[in-house]
Amino acid sequence: MRSSLDECDDFRHSGNMEQNPAAHAFATLGHPGRLAVFRLLMRFAPQGVRPTEIADALGLKQNTLSHHLADLSASGLVEVTRQGRSLYYSVDLDTTEALIGYLALDVGRARPDLLAPLLTPRKDAAMRDTDFDVLFICSGNSARSIFAEALLHDLGKGKFQAFSAGTRPNTALNPFALEILKRNGHDTARLRSKHVSEFQKPDSVVMDFVFTVCDTAAAEECPPWPGQPITGHWGLPDPVKATGTDAEKSLVFAQTYATLRRRIAAFVELPFESLGRMSLQSHVDAIGSDAAEKA
Repeated sequence: MRSSLDECDDFRHSGNMEQNPAAHAFATLGHPGRLAVFRLLMRFAPQGVRPTEIADALGLKQNTLSHHLADLSASGLVEVTRQGRSLYYSVDLDTTEALIGYLALDVGRARPDLLAPLLTPRKDAAMRDTDFDVLFICSGNSARSIFAEALLHDLGKGKFQAFSAGTRPNTALNPFALEILKRNGHDTARLRSKHVSEFQKPDSVVMDFVFTVCDTAAAEECPPWPGQPITGHWGLPDPVKATGTDAEKSLVFAQTYATLRRRIAAFVELPFESLGRMSLQSHVDAIGSDAAEKA
């Protein structure tokens, strides 16, 4: 078992940033609006977000957002790519790593009393009832996150305790979602729609992984999760918004279920025992990416 001080030594050799670029980056983040945009993009990282979605989530005017994105791009914290006719803005993780490294190692002098609390193992293994506790978050907790909870419970081979929740209160399980789950052999009796606040209480289960499975949930302003879980954004279109006949709607729910089944099947097969946090994060990101779906 490597100690926190050993990991501090690793940090000492990671990310490098000069004082002037660091000052520019900190000044850019010193504006509340730009900081809000950057924090939102971090919740989607490493995936990109379209400006219209950022503006809607933060309640910003398009011209105001354009100025914020231009400043963040000029500081190197954010990059933009074009996909078809759309622009997608995402966090430049290399620059962000260097900035955090500069703050922790240069400014903070890599003091163990500053870094060690951040690197302390989050759980006593003897206290676990399963290897990993996993929470899936969606806006309504009526379909996508419920699919994910049921799938991980049944595909997880006893290694995972699965939960799901929504950011919108007073929602109910979608009947199309329940029908798809029953058709695929899942027990739906224990499933219920839950608000995310159930998992934010002082005595709540400390999660190892927290996934958002819809863009609305990823954009929600949530406090940092205790225990430093690995987070991932596995956003999918909302099947509840499907139109047409009942058969056509059911097909959309089935396609959403199938995509989540592929992702969770890949997740449970990861070699968790041999992967560090950085590798796990990379695998989680890859599973939720468009490239992984097309592979």
